[in-house]
Amino acid sequence: MAENTPWVIELGELDRKMGVVVLEQSPERVVATMPVSGNTQSFGLLHGGASVAFGEALGSWAAVIHASTLGKTAVGLDINATHHKGVRAGLVTGVATAISLGRTVASHEVVISNDAGERLCTVRITNLIVAAP
Repeated sequence: MAENTPWVIELGELDRKMGVVVLEQSPERVVATMPVSGNTQSFGLLHGGASVAFGEALGSWAAVIHASTLGKTAVGLDINATHHKGVRAGLVTGVATAISLGRTVASHEVVISNDAGERLCTVRITNLIVAAP
């Protein structure tokens, strides 16, 4: 990656299977949506693992965009999630907001909300900034 050339999000296979649609992208903020349908657990609720995978994607994308402006890339270091409320239908929106954008570490908070704007899950992810392959 050339220095100061921001990376543009490319959906991976899992992102496509989950129905993720990116709406906004920058190191400071990534916004995307994901349908509940197709991402539920056996009781009909949005799967907690789907929420974490969605949150990880958004936070990691933001970290890679940041790292790309330094001529580097990012790899996951730590992730945690708190599930606040369940949802059975509709579209969820994830907003990854930068907590810290450093030269060696980038941290983001990802808030996942339902159609009514209610917080469903909070994900915090930290990525290590490393040399690009």
